[in-house]
This record gives sequence, C-alpha cells and structure tokens, in this order.
Amino acid sequence: MPINPKKHEMPTQAPEVRAHNFKEVALGYTAEIAIDEAKRCLNCKNKPCVSGCPVNINIPDFISYIKTGDFEGAYQSISKTSSLPAVCGRVCPQESQCESKCTLGIKFEPVGIGRLERFVTDYHNANATAPANVPESNGHKVAVVGSGPSGLTCAGDLAKKGYKVTIFEALHTAGGVLVYGIPEFRLPKSIVAKEVDGLKALGVDVETNVVIGKTLTIDELLEDGYEAVFVGSGAGLPNFMGIPGESLKGVYSANEFLTRSNLMKAYKDEPVTPIMKGGKVAVVGGGNVAMDAARTALRLGAEKVYIIYRRSMDELPARKEEVEHAEEEGIDFRLLNNPVEILGYDNPDDKRDPKNGFVTGIRCIKMELGEPDEKGRRRPVPIEGSEFELDVDTVVIAIGTSPNPLIKSTTAGLEVNRHGGIIVNEDGLTSRENIYAGGDAVTGAATVISAMGAGKLAATSIDKAIMG
Repeated sequence: MPINPKKHEMPTQAPEVRAHNFKEVALGYTAEIAIDEAKRCLNCKNKPCVSGCPVNINIPDFISYIKTGDFEGAYQSISKTSSLPAVCGRVCPQESQCESKCTLGIKFEPVGIGRLERFVTDYHNANATAPANVPESNGHKVAVVGSGPSGLTCAGDLAKKGYKVTIFEALHTAGGVLVYGIPEFRLPKSIVAKEVDGLKALGVDVETNVVIGKTLTIDELLEDGYEAVFVGSGAGLPNFMGIPGESLKGVYSANEFLTRSNLMKAYKDEPVTPIMKGGKVAVVGGGNVAMDAARTALRLGAEKVYIIYRRSMDELPARKEEVEHAEEEGIDFRLLNNPVEILGYDNPDDKRDPKNGFVTGIRCIKMELGEPDEKGRRRPVPIEGSEFELDVDTVVIAIGTSPNPLIKSTTAGLEVNRHGGIIVNEDGLTSRENIYAGGDAVTGAATVISAMGAGKLAATSIDKAIMG
C-alpha cells in the first residue's frame, strides 16, 4: 500500500468563528485519522526522530501501539520519559525537532508526531480510570522552585524514583508559563491542571503563593531538610525597547497582557482587571509570544491588530502553524518595520476618551535586510526618511524576557551570566552545592520542551548525587 505523501491535516475551528472565542483552535485527530497517520511511520531501526526530542520519547514505539489501536499502550510508552505529554502534543515545535529528523520527511511530509502525541494523551485523559502507581518512598526529599515545564518535569521524574518532592509556586495557580503565558485557545487550563494532578497523585506536593526569595529563601529550604533544590523559576522579567512613550498608559509587556487575560480573567464580559476592549492594537515582536498576544487581543474585542516585526516573514521566529493561524484570523503583519516611538498625550485633563489609556499611535521606520549578524541572520537596517505612523490605542511589547534577579539577590554565591541567567554545568548544577537550575531561569526565554529537557537532566543529576 503506497504511503500518503502528506500528513493528515489537523481539524480546526473556522477562522471567522475562533477569532471571537477562547476555545481551543485545534480540534484533534479522530481515532481513524490517528491510526492512518501512524501507518505512515517507517519504524526506522536507528530512530532519528528520537534524537530530535529533548526528553527522548521513544517515538516509533508509541506510534507502533497506535497502528494497532492500543492507544493506552501508546500513552504508557510516552509516559516512561515525558511528564507532560498532553502539553508537548500541543505547544512543542515538533517541526524543528523530532519531525525535522523524520526519515519520511526527506521525500514527503514527516509523520505528524506531535498530533499523534496529543491524540494519545487526550484519549488517556478521557478514558483512563486506573489509579496512579505510587512508587515506594526512598526517604529523601527535594524542593523545586517554580511549577513551569522544567519544574514539573524535574518533580515528576524524581517522584517516579521515590523522592518526596515539594514544588513552590509564586502565583496562585500551578503551571507557570503554561497557565499565565499561553492562551486558552492554544493550551486549555484544564489540560495543565490534569498534568499537575497526575504529579500530585504520585505524591508531589504543590505550595502556591510562595515567592522564593521573599516568603522563603533557598538557604532556608536547605536548612529545612531538603537535600537538593531545583530552580525552575523561568524568565518573567519583560524586556522593553527603550523608546519614547513606553511609560504611557495602554502600553503592556506581553507577560502582563497575557497574565491579565489568562489568570485575571480579562476575557470575561465584565472583567475584574481592566484591559483593552475594542480599539486598535499593535504587538511588537515576531515570536510565539507575539502571536499569542495578537490573537488574544483579537479575542478581547480589538477592531484591528497589527504585528510589527523588523525582519521579513522568512526570519519570523514563531512556529509556522501559529503564524498561519494568525493570518487566517485577520492579523495584519507589518514586516520590515521597527517602532521608534509610542505616541500619546500625557495630560489627564484631556477630554479625549481615555478608556484604553493615553496611547494614540505608534511611529515606525521601514527596514531592509543588510549583512548577516553573529547568528547568521541578515541584520535589519533602517531606511532613512521612511518613518510612518499607525493609529492604535494599545501597544504590547513582545520582544523577550529575562530571568528575575530575586533568587540571585537572595542566594549568596549563586553565579549568573550577564543576561541574569543562572550558570550551570553539564549536569545542571549551579555554583552552589546541592542547588540545580534549568529552563528559562538559565537560558532566558526558550521553548517548553527545552525547559522540560533541562528539568529531566537535573532530576537525573540530583538522583546520582543523592543516591550515588
């Protein structure tokens, strides 16, 4: 039977419908589609796709279970190495990782590995009734700072080895960036809650509203009997451009904008937190966070949403799928443009309607691509005399984040780099004995799956250090 050269399309809500609701955009494969897609897998002996997975899921193995209709077997295969499979199936950039290594992709489209992982975990969550298999305690306890992807992965891997793990989360809801940073239409909160509940069933304790560095210090955790501490506190310090007007009302960091929508329920008809409803929005940046912010603004009632990015579509760092969804929903991409000033008025007595703050527009300059920079990307160069203005009421800055300096400033001897990232060795160990770190707290803002890989590495290192 000939191989289908194309992967099966993911069913989605129609763009004109989903642009006005927060329901999940992708609807998921049916069982029939999943089995048919799984049969495209060549089951290569050298498993090149596994080398592209930061958490080393045995991809051909779990796909082989799908081929026979054993979806629970497929889930158990994935769960041997991944603590957050339902998350990975939705937000991992498979196209640049496992799927980029797929042998089938040399001649045809690669197998839809991420879509199959999502199907399997959704099937398990809908049908599984067996209680979790709680491992026997080994008598050791470890603290994890932050309940984002690196912290949850580290906690899950250690719990499976019998450690008593406590996660300390600063916010009131566990999940870190998975709940405050990624919109509901890409990653439903119920999915993250299900993953967290799965870890709790293994014996992991989660303490929310605990700010490490304020409520407790890392040194106090070590004094309290925790034999190791893993720092997975993320990168929650927003970066700004340093242009005039960034202090005007109506200017948000993407972190604040998405947190208000996700955790402070700005999407409700009568929101508790004030945030834009209607008007025109400019989102500055070209990554996944910029796509999330732009598409969220649309769902919050924006009449027009622009994405302003200083390079071309070819250099856009966001996932191809997210860019395509944004275009389908009517987001206006203003590429090869860079903001130079946010316009507004600073007189509170001005009688113009201030419902969206005092922003009135954004001034940009057109760019062209010059010589490659140190990363190999062509450097954007401003075109003299090409400035223009866009009429907007809200501006969201989505140009990246840095690690919060709180933990460094309250933990003596913890070395960081010039960007504020915690310095670790090849085992995830910091400059302090028994203190490990990983994810965005080390690298700065990166992908969910790379953070999970760092949490997995640290769990292995902690186990070796404690158990010998």
